[in-house]
Amino acid sequence: TGLFFIGIFYNQFLPGGTGGDIIKSYYLLKETPDKKAGALLAVVFDRFIGLVALVAVTATLIALRYDFLSQKPQTRNLLWLLLILLSASVAFLIATFVISGFKLFHYFPAHFPGRDKLIEIFAAYHLYARHWRASLVAFGASIIAHLATFTAFLFAAYALGVRVPLVDFFSIMPVERTISALPISFAGIGLREKVLQIMLNGLCGVPEAKAILIGSLSFVIILVCCLPGALVYLFYKPSGAAEHVKLREMEEEVVTLEHELGEPE
Repeated sequence: TGLFFIGIFYNQFLPGGTGGDIIKSYYLLKETPDKKAGALLAVVFDRFIGLVALVAVTATLIALRYDFLSQKPQTRNLLWLLLILLSASVAFLIATFVISGFKLFHYFPAHFPGRDKLIEIFAAYHLYARHWRASLVAFGASIIAHLATFTAFLFAAYALGVRVPLVDFFSIMPVERTISALPISFAGIGLREKVLQIMLNGLCGVPEAKAILIGSLSFVIILVCCLPGALVYLFYKPSGAAEHVKLREMEEEVVTLEHELGEPE
């Protein structure tokens, strides 16, 4: 639980929302030195399940509300960007499944970019395929987590006196969540507000200023919910680590283990 809070706290401040994965991986490696591969795969699978759940939610809402989302030229452009990202995500999932399923990564050169990650995913597939019930529970929990985030944004809108129908608001949220997750800004700052400004104003008639405030207030709410992670981090001392280390050092150690997993036996 402590590592979960540390992870989500750091995800708020690093591009793409994945910095917390490095920290969780590092601490898990320290806590389970005899099960390093399993610790690393747990974090990989956590991120993988989250991606699958977001793709599922996004694809469903787009299929049901495409006409609504594509009413205006600006919203249509964002929708097309989302569809490109969604297609890339689906292609990635299929490619990793095929490459892992047929063990094609063995044919890649040792220094092929991403080879180590493919081997991790292959191991995660096989590890969690044997525990498919737990994997389904994790998928369901991830769906609930995404919908809970949508709800937090909706309540922020209500707090600002903006009354948007739930179905319309939830249809917009996958666009915002996906685009703001792009690793081009810290915690999606700026992207989140711009997407909501375009979508809420163009589709629901929400004043631009309030649409921007919804994004900013939602970020503050999420940040407050993540603050326990900062406290946990300050007092958390993992086994096998004498003191807190820099993020770069954590990343180097995690990358080293990834490379070790990728070495042929």
